[in-house]
Amino acid sequence: MFNCNPVNWQLTVHDEKYKTPEWFKGGVMYQIFPDRFYRAGEEPLKHGILRKWGEQPYFRPNGEGKVLNNDFFGGNLKGVCEKLPYLKSLGVTVIYFNPIFESYSNHRYDTGDYMEIDPNLGSKENFDALIRDTEKQGMRVILDGVFNHTGDDSRYFNRYSNYPSLGAYQSTQSPYYDWYTFHGSRDRYDSWWGIETLPAIKESSESYQNFMFSENGVIKSWLKHGIGGYRLDVADELPGFFLKMLRKAAKDQDPDAVIIGEVWEDASNKIAYGERREYFQGEELDSVMNYPLKDAIINFLLSGNTNRLREVIAMLIDHYPKATLDSLMNHLGTHDTARILTVLGGKSCQSKEEMAVTHLSDSEKEAAKELLKMGAVVQFTLPGVPCIYYGDEIGMEGYCDPFCRGCFDWENGDRKLKSFYEQLGKVRHELIDIFRDGIYREVYATRTFLLYERRSDAGSAYIYVNRGTSQFRIKFRGEFLEHLSGTKYEDGLLVKRGEYGILTRI
Repeated sequence: MFNCNPVNWQLTVHDEKYKTPEWFKGGVMYQIFPDRFYRAGEEPLKHGILRKWGEQPYFRPNGEGKVLNNDFFGGNLKGVCEKLPYLKSLGVTVIYFNPIFESYSNHRYDTGDYMEIDPNLGSKENFDALIRDTEKQGMRVILDGVFNHTGDDSRYFNRYSNYPSLGAYQSTQSPYYDWYTFHGSRDRYDSWWGIETLPAIKESSESYQNFMFSENGVIKSWLKHGIGGYRLDVADELPGFFLKMLRKAAKDQDPDAVIIGEVWEDASNKIAYGERREYFQGEELDSVMNYPLKDAIINFLLSGNTNRLREVIAMLIDHYPKATLDSLMNHLGTHDTARILTVLGGKSCQSKEEMAVTHLSDSEKEAAKELLKMGAVVQFTLPGVPCIYYGDEIGMEGYCDPFCRGCFDWENGDRKLKSFYEQLGKVRHELIDIFRDGIYREVYATRTFLLYERRSDAGSAYIYVNRGTSQFRIKFRGEFLEHLSGTKYEDGLLVKRGEYGILTRI
């Protein structure tokens, strides 16, 4: 009947009552890797090796070929409390913490006890003080939920007998035994991606479900402490039934709790482990980490071509429910990726030995910062919630793990770049009624230039970025304010090479 191939398109079906927390939209997120942000006081470590602040994290394997991840720099919850005014200056409304539960390693994705704060970070009293202080600053806290696996050195598995409880590794009589899957002997068990220090959880275990979702379970307990929600590690590896139970427990405790999933692709049509995911049908997630947009922005900055960015923006708008679109975690890098400045600097490395000693030259760094500013303008003005990875706002460098997890450079950070981020946060706050849920419209685009509008009942903002060498004239009637520079324009402006801006009518 047809002699041509139809264009692929998608219609996403979801519960008509599906909504996401209003408080989350329009804000600014800030991701903190707790051990590396700021150390307040000189309290000794409760475990691990204490390093001097600013030294390079250990990356070489030991004699057994293992990287132990047991070096710590002493960042703690008190340190975050002391730096809340700094975060406030950036316009931060949401702090997303990498794991803070008791664990063996510095990254803490090997949970030892879900109900305790890692003693190297502080205590529950310190955490409650942090929650009180963030609320005073108009901020909320989101915790990293690592519910697909635990550590082997945990209260539940207890491979090394470091906990008084009877762990699954120790005995079939352990109350946690059915959380895990063993194969004939205690040394043969399912683990996350074959990493033996991360035994995999069997989410179908009723005991585990009760531990997570009961009235005094993990999910509700930390919400009772005042957190604003969870970011779910490896959401693709959590079964749909488990996500539905998690969402119900969270929303029963706090209907405004936000649930964000770690998903690296288009989450609206994802098939993971043979299962068609139902993230956005109304019973699982509120939002996901927006890796497709991150990759598209980087592609635009490095190639100078708008095509991929425009395609991804259109895909997100077409595929994602509006409530999700306005809640997307829009980042340019995380603890799992090379730092954005390093990526934009364009120096590739083949080995960690090379990564450890490679840095951008002064000229390369300045060029990368200019690209970063343009990328941040896009990040802060598209639908969703921008998230700053700690230190990116002062120009920190670093290749992949562990180099992207260095100590925050409080003494030598780029103050001009930080001021630029402050201005972005200020503009986002001033225009929150537009950026919270305003629709997106592409106004004009070429291969290297993009002009788009965000519009709501409160008005319109026009954002332009010019990655090419040509100049473009934007014509309009009346007087407009460009918010980043504070410049007023009447009846149009000429956008030169490398320029960007945010315009509203005066």
